[in-house]
Amino acid sequence: MRRSPHALAGALVLGLTLTACGGGGGTAGQSSGAPSAASDTTLLIWADQMRSATLKPFAEAFAEENGIKAEIVVVAQNQQQTFTTASQAGKGPDVIVGAHDWIGNLVQNGLIDPVQMTEEQLSGYVDVARKAVTYGGQVYGVPYAVESLALFRNTDLAPDAPESFEELVATGKKLKAAGKVEEIVGYPVSQQNGQSGDTYHLYPLYTSAGAHLFGTTPTGDPDPADLGVGTEESVAAFERIAELGEKGEGALKRSFTSDNAAAAFNEGKTAFMVAGPWRLADARKAGVEYDVTPVPGFKDAGPARPFVGVQSFFVASKGRNKALAQEFVTGTLASPEVARALFDAEPRMPALKQALEYAAGKDPDVAKFQAAAENGTPLPAIPQMVAIWVPFNTLIHSAVKGEPVPAAVAAAAEAIAGQLKQ
Repeated sequence: MRRSPHALAGALVLGLTLTACGGGGGTAGQSSGAPSAASDTTLLIWADQMRSATLKPFAEAFAEENGIKAEIVVVAQNQQQTFTTASQAGKGPDVIVGAHDWIGNLVQNGLIDPVQMTEEQLSGYVDVARKAVTYGGQVYGVPYAVESLALFRNTDLAPDAPESFEELVATGKKLKAAGKVEEIVGYPVSQQNGQSGDTYHLYPLYTSAGAHLFGTTPTGDPDPADLGVGTEESVAAFERIAELGEKGEGALKRSFTSDNAAAAFNEGKTAFMVAGPWRLADARKAGVEYDVTPVPGFKDAGPARPFVGVQSFFVASKGRNKALAQEFVTGTLASPEVARALFDAEPRMPALKQALEYAAGKDPDVAKFQAAAENGTPLPAIPQMVAIWVPFNTLIHSAVKGEPVPAAVAAAAEAIAGQLKQ
């Protein structure tokens, strides 16, 4: 769906104008090597509520240094869609904060430029972050935060981390039989509406069993011409997932969403939960004695490979101040100071190694989520990923419900392939 330009008012909820304090000349206060700018130039930055507040002092400093103005606009919802519509109407920002999996769609529509980072700069980021922002052999974003699924474990109920998912299920079943828990594991199988499966959360088990969504192109991008759904490996993977489902072990249930899985874990109704770092605050508030380890894979199989998301800064190709935007993104926003400030505001694993050391020193769970992300796969950034979600979500529900797996996989493969041909 596309939004008309006049609909932007509902999504842009706050503008913070940051006026330079430097002198009145067009290049007054400029740093050496910075792009020249007139004093009436305004660098426009879009971010969400939390990040806008954190970025404000850095935007102020950049504006003063370059003799310009800067404005941060809070985009409350539908950020990618709003950015696309505004940019195509000539009303978009110079810089936007967003998820790395936007890149394929934005590049396809000519809405972001490659960022001009040196090899030395890029080497300062963790591998998965560099890979996530690279598309078609070019780097399109400055990464700042990494997030991945992991296994939360109540250490009072389950002192030892399971070495396989089968071991996790066995422990959960023993605890349930002893009356210590009500559920084997809090594993989100459905999205919040309960009417659709949850590809994001089930992906680690799918990959552990040897299946994939897409192959890989020579440049390292996911290859939509090599569809993994419908292969023998994908059928075998869902057979293993079905064994954990409602007609099998009873560990995976369609009734579990991210929210009620977290509630069950925080209330001591299950010893295990598969979730991301966004569930840390609630677990701590609930007083749960917990540990965080990578999601375990199947016994005698490959590692579970969760999707990894990377929050990034992008330079808009249709922005009015592209040179300044490049300078701000690759200089100011790529700095350890910004990365540390963003972590302090919201404790996500930093993508910059220098900030990662700082974060790990303040919060031991950062290193644990780093370990959980090491086997992860960046969420595919290609536009064709949109063809996966609905058929794969339906396939998850079918398998967990206990319907015949081969037919369900074949139906999903046909639906995905049909959309990819459009």
